[in-house]
Amino acid sequence: MMQNITRKFELHRKWVETSGKEGDKLRLQEVDFRNFDLSDRFLEQANIINCIFNNLNLKNKDFHASVLCSSTYESANIDTCDFYKTDLSYTNFSSATLTSVRFARSDCWEATFKNASLMDCNLSAISFTLTDFSNARLNNVDISESRFENVSFNGVILENIKGIDEANFHSINIGTPENPIILLGQEAARWVKDNSLNNQ
Repeated sequence: MMQNITRKFELHRKWVETSGKEGDKLRLQEVDFRNFDLSDRFLEQANIINCIFNNLNLKNKDFHASVLCSSTYESANIDTCDFYKTDLSYTNFSSATLTSVRFARSDCWEATFKNASLMDCNLSAISFTLTDFSNARLNNVDISESRFENVSFNGVILENIKGIDEANFHSINIGTPENPIILLGQEAARWVKDNSLNNQ
């Protein structure tokens, strides 16, 4: 199986480098990457669905314009990676540490960031729908032009949040799923601003 996946990565590299004229776009499902060397692999513009990246150290990896639906990054250390314009629906970043990561213009439908730490990340122009930030820490992140709908902020810690006034707050839940406290529109924006330390 490893040889087959390695061959697919080689074809994908060629596909990326030739703008699709040669090689073949990477399409993988249900692959566990925890025992796989990803150091020199091209991951951009790929379809990597329901795959496992848990506990991995991912640095300077480019996932931009990929489809990563239902993949898991639990407790991963993700540093200076690019998820620009990526489909992150149903992805799980629980307890992950994310530093200087670009998520701009991604789709985070039902993505989970429970207990995650996000520092110096670009969260601008993202569709956050049913996204879960329960007990997460967001420090020095940019949320400008992002849309928040049915987003869980229960127990979240917010510091130096940028772009609050430019974000679109439809609804957030600062309670639990069992005992929701739903804030709408400007009330939600005001709560984020009031609960952000040194907000900008």
